[in-house]
Amino acid sequence: MTVRGGQPPSALCAWVVLLLLVVSGEPYRTPYDQEQDQNRDRDSETTNLRTDPRTDPRTNTRVYHRDVSEVRGKDCRRCCDPGEQPPHHYSNPHYPQQYQAVPQINITILKGEKGDSGQRGPYGKSGKSGQSGPRGPNGIRGTKGSIGTPGEPCKAQYAAFSVGRKKAIHSNDYYQTLVFDTELVNLYGHFNMFTGKFYCYVPGVYYFSLNVHTWNQKETYVHVMHNEREVVILYAQPSDRSIMQSQSLMLELEREDQVWVRLFKGERENAIFSDDFDTYVTFNGHLIKPKSEG
Repeated sequence: MTVRGGQPPSALCAWVVLLLLVVSGEPYRTPYDQEQDQNRDRDSETTNLRTDPRTDPRTNTRVYHRDVSEVRGKDCRRCCDPGEQPPHHYSNPHYPQQYQAVPQINITILKGEKGDSGQRGPYGKSGKSGQSGPRGPNGIRGTKGSIGTPGEPCKAQYAAFSVGRKKAIHSNDYYQTLVFDTELVNLYGHFNMFTGKFYCYVPGVYYFSLNVHTWNQKETYVHVMHNEREVVILYAQPSDRSIMQSQSLMLELEREDQVWVRLFKGERENAIFSDDFDTYVTFNGHLIKPKSEG
């Protein structure tokens, strides 16, 4: 069989095979060409490692960072699933693990209901008192209060007496109490007319005065006594004329103290003149200031 054009069939098949090899196959490379290509690729990779910012200068190796675009299109598998081992590049210590799953727990889901209030515990020990702080500002003035109930009236304390004697007296004993028979003023009965003594019921400062009339040619000698102590003396020498003689003083008395007048008999006769019609002898006393008033 002869093909048009004068070429035999075997030659035509050989041309078809050569044409397919030229279109689909790579050009023919000799071993020398392959070795040159490998050296050229190695030099280019070394240059890229030196200029690439992702290259580690200590090991002169490129550090690979996991990017979403690199794994896009590949199968995604979680490395934290049970029974699964992480990929080998995650176990590389030089590979930075930028993406790490952190478990989060919603606390509001685990929070339970509020329990009942417990019993109050005992009080603790009181601490030491701190230093006084500065005085605060003055507050706002309040409203005027209502009028209160009336209080008790002020209780003023008084004590006073004034007594006299109308009968004359001659001293027969060495000491003799002068007793009075006329009561002029005896407030609250503090002066006892039977004993001739004033008894103090309101402590404080008192004023006392004694007035007597002397006898002709006789001596007048009396003492004003505070309890059993002579305080002052009223004295008049014997004379042809009788005169009025007086003595006054102030005493600070306590409760139950006594003030009275005593006659003293010496070598001469001691006497006080008076008659049944007029009062010649008087003894007076009154409270000046109570002790409670300070």
